[in-house]
Amino acid sequence: MEQVNVGVIGLGEVAQIIHLPILQALNDRFRIQAVCDISPGLLRAIGDRYGIEDSDRYDDPFALVQRPDLDAVFVLNSDEYHADCVIAAARSGKHVLVEKPMCLTFAEAEAIIRARDETGVHVMVGYMRRFAPAFMQAVAEVRGLGKINYARIRDIIGRNRLIIDQSSVVLRFDDVPDEAKRDRTARAERLVHEAVGDSPPDIVGAYRLLLGLNSHDISAMRELLGMPRGVVSARHWNAGKFLTVVFAYDGYCAVLESGVDEQLRFDAHIEVYGNTKSVRVQYDSPYIRHLPTTLVIAETIGDAYQERVERPTFKDPYTHEIEYFHEVVTAGVVPKTTPEDFMEDLRLMRMIVEALRTEPTTDGSSARVA
Repeated sequence: MEQVNVGVIGLGEVAQIIHLPILQALNDRFRIQAVCDISPGLLRAIGDRYGIEDSDRYDDPFALVQRPDLDAVFVLNSDEYHADCVIAAARSGKHVLVEKPMCLTFAEAEAIIRARDETGVHVMVGYMRRFAPAFMQAVAEVRGLGKINYARIRDIIGRNRLIIDQSSVVLRFDDVPDEAKRDRTARAERLVHEAVGDSPPDIVGAYRLLLGLNSHDISAMRELLGMPRGVVSARHWNAGKFLTVVFAYDGYCAVLESGVDEQLRFDAHIEVYGNTKSVRVQYDSPYIRHLPTTLVIAETIGDAYQERVERPTFKDPYTHEIEYFHEVVTAGVVPKTTPEDFMEDLRLMRMIVEALRTEPTTDGSSARVA
C-alpha cells in the first residue's frame, strides 16, 4: 500500500489523543515525517515520543509546508490560523486534512478554494462523524423512510476536558510566547467581527459554539436531510453556551438542541422520525477511542413495535476518516467534506446568527445591536 508522508501542524489534545496515534497505527499508509507547534516543550516531547528528528521539528508552519518530501499536511492548530495554514500547504502542492472548523469566515473559505483550484490538490474538512459506518447506514435508511415528520439533532455535552482528564494523558506546556497569545486573541476578535459584525458577547459565544461543537451537527444534518429552507427561530442563553434552533424543511421541522456544561456525559445523536419508523445515530465522546457509534431503528410493523440497535464496528470514526483521506491522496478521490461543503455550514450559521439577533433573550430584551 502506498505510504503518504505527512506533516502535522498543531500538537495539542486532538493531535495527541486522536491523529498521531492513528497515523502511527496506520503506518502501512502514513509516515509522520514532520511536526510543528508553537510550544517548544510540546514540540520537543511529541517529537521524542514519535521519533521525529530535530531537523523535522518546526515552530513555523509555513516552513514545514515547504518541504518537498511531504505529500499531505494535517492542520490541527487553533482555528484562527487554519485558513493561512491550509492556503500555504495547498500552494506548496500538499493535500490537506483540516480539522473543523475549516475557517471562521466566508472570505477565508473562498481563499482556500482559490488556492486549492490553482494547485489541483485536495482539501478535506475533518467531519469525522460523517464517516462513521452507522451514520452512513443511517443515510441509506432515511432515504427509504418515506414521509418525514420531524428530526432532532441533539448535542448536550460536558466540557471535553472533563472526559479527557479521566481517560487520557495530554501534555500541556505553559511556554507559548505572550506575543503569540495576544496575536491569537486579536485574530479571533477580528475574524469573528468580520463574520457576525458588532454583536454582544453572548452572540459571539453562540457563533463560536456553532463553529466548534455544532459544525458537526449541522454538517451531519445536511448530509442526512439536505439543506433546510431556512431558520424558523433560534434562542440562546448562558452566554451563548446553550442554544435551540428550529430549521424549516418541506413538510416538517428539525430542531437542534445544544449546550456545554459541567456534567460528565456526552449526549449526541441525530434522529429522524417517519410515520412508522425512526432512525437514530447515537454518538459517544470521540476522545475515548473505539466507543461505538450505533444505529437505533424503531419501527411499527402491523401490531408490533420493535427496536433494534446496530453496531457496525468498534473502529472509531476518526480512523475511518483518516483511511478515507489516504484514498483522497493516493487515488484522487474527491472528498465529500470539501471546502464548498463547509461553506454550506457557514451559510446556515449566518442564518442562525441573524435569527438570534431578532429573538428575545431570556430577560425579554432583543439581542440585536444597532
